[in-house]
Amino acid sequence: MIDLFRNLAFTAAEATAAANNTGTAPAAGEVDASVGWLGMLGPLLSLLLMFGLMYFIMIRPQRKKEKQTKAMLDALKKGDRICTIGGIYGTIAGIKDDTVTLYVGADKTTMVVARWAIRSVEDVSVENEGELLN
Repeated sequence: MIDLFRNLAFTAAEATAAANNTGTAPAAGEVDASVGWLGMLGPLLSLLLMFGLMYFIMIRPQRKKEKQTKAMLDALKKGDRICTIGGIYGTIAGIKDDTVTLYVGADKTTMVVARWAIRSVEDVSVENEGELLN
């Protein structure tokens, strides 16, 4: 790809020399000042392509996942069945700023965890909790 742009630069230099009626192209190491930017076009395009791919492969999906997680944490409410990042399942008893109080286990032990420590909201409702989880 880079060779293609180099060939275009030298072809443009030859065209410039022909237009000037000199009949000679610049020497092998010399490039006319008007076509010097064409020689840098190949590396510049490959660099832009690399940044574009990094954005679409790494940065954009990560931002999308962060948005989904933030929306899930903002939508928490009392009675939701959740799983923490430590693997603890519980039911939300109350929410205060950045802390969440959970009921855990059959005897409804109270536990306080940070809001950011909640991994997911489970599909099991509170009404079905006694039948399925205990």
